[in-house]
Amino acid sequence: MKATIWHNPACGTSRKTLAILEETPGIEVEIVQYLKTPYIADKLRQLFRDAGMTARDALRLRGTDAEERGLGDAGEDAIIAAMVENPAYVNRPFVETDKGVRFCRPQDLVREIL
Repeated sequence: MKATIWHNPACGTSRKTLAILEETPGIEVEIVQYLKTPYIADKLRQLFRDAGMTARDALRLRGTDAEERGLGDAGEDAIIAAMVENPAYVNRPFVETDKGVRFCRPQDLVREIL
């Protein structure tokens, strides 16, 4: 099975999630370092929809200027546009397999789609 992780190597939770994927037999891992390969708006919408969350749910406020930019009160389209412009606004990690998408906080949530 293929698993795609939107990964930030500086994030401990992302590293732990990646380790679970790499340690699971039969999993072919595709790593997207989203800070180097930014998101596309339609892909973000699909990830959020399939994970059962909104862009606001996935908005990373800590360690960013998202709150100062008014994104905490912005609509979905404005948040997604900001996330495309600055991928650091997306909380992580997201993992997608043929069984679904999970926002893996905590990292053990990835097991639900393996």
